[in-house]
Amino acid sequence: MEENNQEKKETEFKSVKMDNTNQVYTSFDTNTNKKTKSSKTGFGKTVVLPFFCGILGAGIVVGSCTCIPQVRDTLLKQFLTSTSSESSSNTNSTTIQDINTKLISLSGFSDTSVSVAQKVKPSIVGINVEYSISTFFNRSSTANAQGSGVIISEDGYILTNNHVVNSSSSSSYYNIEEATKITVKLYNDDTEYEAKIIGTDEQTDLAVIKIDKTGLTAAELGDSDSLQVGEFCMAVGNALGLGDSVTSGIISAVNREVTDSDNNKYLAIQTDAAINSGNSGGALVNSKGQVIGINTLKISGTGVEGVGFAIPINSTKSIYEQLIQYSKVKRPYIGITGINLTESLAKQNNLVVGIYVKSIEDFSSAEKAGIKVGDVITEADGTKITTVDELNEIKNKKNIGDTIKLKITRDGKEKEITLTLQEQP
Repeated sequence: MEENNQEKKETEFKSVKMDNTNQVYTSFDTNTNKKTKSSKTGFGKTVVLPFFCGILGAGIVVGSCTCIPQVRDTLLKQFLTSTSSESSSNTNSTTIQDINTKLISLSGFSDTSVSVAQKVKPSIVGINVEYSISTFFNRSSTANAQGSGVIISEDGYILTNNHVVNSSSSSSYYNIEEATKITVKLYNDDTEYEAKIIGTDEQTDLAVIKIDKTGLTAAELGDSDSLQVGEFCMAVGNALGLGDSVTSGIISAVNREVTDSDNNKYLAIQTDAAINSGNSGGALVNSKGQVIGINTLKISGTGVEGVGFAIPINSTKSIYEQLIQYSKVKRPYIGITGINLTESLAKQNNLVVGIYVKSIEDFSSAEKAGIKVGDVITEADGTKITTVDELNEIKNKKNIGDTIKLKITRDGKEKEITLTLQEQP
């Protein structure tokens, strides 16, 4: 009895639990004969019998599904629904993938660029300017400069930059006088047409020249007020004097305030389309081939890439119309020079923040309205102002003969003055 119990214990599994790892290790008895016998019996019961039972059951189920129409149809319907759902999911996934592919596809970019270039190039001209240079030793010579222009009428009027055709400057060594000769080359035309200056405007850096030729292709003008950052654009012009060439990019920013080398400030379109010497006065166009700006300047230097500026075409229309009609731009005029008073500067001088009137021109609108030196202008037409630029922005929206109401502080007291704007001399 005791021996049998011992054998029974020997055939049982021995389990040892490790205190630290909480793992259970299992070992078999070393009695080979009894282990073999137990394994044979267990294999028949646990493997062979269930296997044959499974085959028999599967046969019964398949036979039933095949022979009973209702069961077969139900299973088929479920299968088709599942397949359709999976297919629909794949289709939706494919559609989304197609959409994303279209958004980033460049397949149409080349066609757009080609179409835009073909449309706009006949309206862009190359400009060559000859200057007389007087040196310190009273020696005269000539120099050439290149630029671009945009045809704005079929009878020969061309819009360009003022600095292209009116680049007079001087130094202690030389003096560059006004242009002595301006010639224009048209697209696909080797003839040089002599041009004359119709009008220039230094403040906006715009000018209009004209050649004696009709039947020209006037550029189609777009709406620069509707531009969106990121949209396609192309710069077209006489880059480096090589003739018509194009570069493409995007609108990097709109209404960017810039100051040119002549200290003129204006709002411009910023683009990363390459603008090089000779591109000045050329066109910045949109994907429809419409001119949206006049390429004017770029920022160059170490660490600077793709920062160019164009004058919005909408702001040029009234300018070139006046240049054609009057040979100049008629602007309203107040007639003062002022100093911007910051909070610290105003506090130091016991004044208020605003525009300190430093001087008044004789017979000007300001003098006639009673403004005096020492007054501080704080408001214009009900809008608080602190800088001369803010005053000019309000004034420039008016016409000659319009009135403007100014609030001033004089000797610590506020006063309102209404003046009538005159034409700037």
